[in-house]
Amino acid sequence: MAGHGYTKLDPAIERWNQMRETVYQRFRFTPRSTMQVLVGLVFFPGAIYWLSTNQDQKWSWSGKLKDQSLARVAPSTEAE
Repeated sequence: MAGHGYTKLDPAIERWNQMRETVYQRFRFTPRSTMQVLVGLVFFPGAIYWLSTNQDQKWSWSGKLKDQSLARVAPSTEAE
């Protein structure tokens, strides 16, 4: 049954694990990490919010028939 004995420890893997376990204690805001935080927590959600609010009132999906426009305000058709 798959020998449950001694396993060799790799020092590089142990150092990696130690670094990953204590990263929150040694984290510092550098210009790069500050930009990553701003993009991930401010700009990207802000762009998603702006896009969703911008498109929210443009379209009406409820009760449309095959040849009707999905636009909430139908485009004006000019008679020639």
